[in-house]
Parts: sequence; structure tokens; C-alpha cells
Amino acid sequence: MDWRLEGSTQKVESPVLQGEEGILEETGEDGLPEGFQLLQIDAEGECQEGETLATGSTAWCSKNVQRKQRHWEKIVAAKKSKRKQEKERRKANRAENPGVCPQHSKRFLRALTKEKLLEAKHSGPRLCIDLSMTHHMSKKELSRLAGQIRRLYGSNKKADRPFWICLTGFTIDSPLYEECVRMNDGFSSYLLDIKEEDCFSLFPLETLVYLTPDSEHALEDVDLNKVYILGGLVDESIQKKVTFQKAWEYSVKTARLPIQEYMVRNQNGKNYHSEILAINQVFDILSTYLETHNWPEALKKGVTSGKGYILRNSVE
Repeated sequence: MDWRLEGSTQKVESPVLQGEEGILEETGEDGLPEGFQLLQIDAEGECQEGETLATGSTAWCSKNVQRKQRHWEKIVAAKKSKRKQEKERRKANRAENPGVCPQHSKRFLRALTKEKLLEAKHSGPRLCIDLSMTHHMSKKELSRLAGQIRRLYGSNKKADRPFWICLTGFTIDSPLYEECVRMNDGFSSYLLDIKEEDCFSLFPLETLVYLTPDSEHALEDVDLNKVYILGGLVDESIQKKVTFQKAWEYSVKTARLPIQEYMVRNQNGKNYHSEILAINQVFDILSTYLETHNWPEALKKGVTSGKGYILRNSVE
């Protein structure tokens, strides 16, 4: 019995020993078995690929990522080609028309816009957007107001004589600020003032003019020594005299746009007529009047046909 066990053990162990002998016999030039050499080569290959991956290669990227990378490279190449063609076209255009003033670059125009806005801060007309009444507004109303602020700022950048804009009663932790950042690219870098205080504590009360459609006094001119206030209020329930009441509490002068003086109601199917405008529409009127000193032209710029008003000379 013991002998059979020993014999079976020998039969089991002998192939292993033979395999080891075979491995030992097949050695490379460096004295290592070829199997170990193969493992070493694979390991070096993985290390090289890992190093390549660390430097930004797509060796280990999936096919989907590689496809997206190729697509992005095509887009970049197309943009470069387009810029090159546009540059050659402008060069040829200048050669054909030597007397025509060349177009300014976008960088130059941005610098010019920045210079005009900063100049307005020191010597230009001033406009405040009173944002202290936004606490009861819904998310939808806040989104609409954020869009109006974006359009107002865009119009001011394009103006030959821009206003210096101040957003008052505005905190960076408010829902409106979050909505402005979400909807408006680069909002945090807008060239304007953001103040937590309300407009009545920032400026002398005698210099303030609150523009509200509920005022009895029509605005006759834009005085550079005055600070004009627009109520940043989007209220779908249309609460009347909110901004007028606030101005009255601080004994501040009020004025309305001269819509009644230069425009008349236009008959429409809905019989709808409203003098309530968005803040960007009011701004377009003020900005146009500042450049033209023409109220009919300015009102035409901001009072859309949907408000139910047309210029008097249009009827005549």
C-alpha cells in the first residue's frame, strides 16, 4: 500500500519536473526564460501605453471618444480654414478698394465698447434698475426679468451714447441673481454696478426721477443731471401703482413716457391697450431719444404694435 502511494506521487510530480526542466532549457541571451521575457515585453508595452495616456494620447480611449475627438478636430480645422479665407477676402477687398476704411477687429470693437461704458460711469447719463421688489415674483417672472436685463445691457453696449447702469436692491445670493447667471453668459463680468442698497439711499433724492406709467407728469427731456429709475418688476397679476407708491413714500419725482402725447390708441380685435412696457423697451426709448431728441422716433423704437398704440402722424 505504501509503495503504491509513493509510485502515484512520483507519477504526479514527474510531469511538473519535466515542465520545469523544459522551461529552464529554453532561456534567452540574458539568461531569463523566454516566458519571462515575453511577460517583461508585455509589461513594458503597458507602461509605455500608460505613459502615453498620461501625456494626452487616446491610446486607451474608447472608439466613441476617438470618434468625437476626430469630429472635434475636423471642426477646429474647418474654423481655421474659414478664418484664413476670411482674412484673404478682407485683404483682397482692401486691395480693390484702397480708399475704403477697413473693418475693425472684434477685439478693437470690444475695447471701444468698454471705453464708452467706463466713460459713461464718470460723465454719462445714469439709469437705476430697482430690483428690491422681486421677493414675491415667481420663477417664471424672474426668468423674464433676467432676460429683460440681458437685452437692456445688450442695447446699452451698442448705443453711441450709453447709460451707466446700476442694479440696486440686488444681492448675489438672491434667486434673481442665480437666474441672471444661468441665462446670461458672462453676467458676472457685465460693466455695471450691483448694489445691495436701494436707489433711494445711494443718490440724493432730489436727483431721482422714477419712471412709472401711473405718473401724472410726462417726461419732456432726458436730463444728464438726473438719475432715472426703472422698476424691475414683472408682475403677471398686474398690481397697479406699485412703483408709483414706492416713489411717493420717498417723495421722489415721477414721470411717465409721453405715449399719450405722441401716440393714439389703435383699434384691434382684442381691444387691448397698455402703456406698461418691459424695462428693456423703456431703455430703448430713452436711449433713442438721447441720440435723436425726437420723441416720436424714440417711442416707435420701444412701443410695439402689440401694445395697441400707434403714432399720431400714422393716423393722419
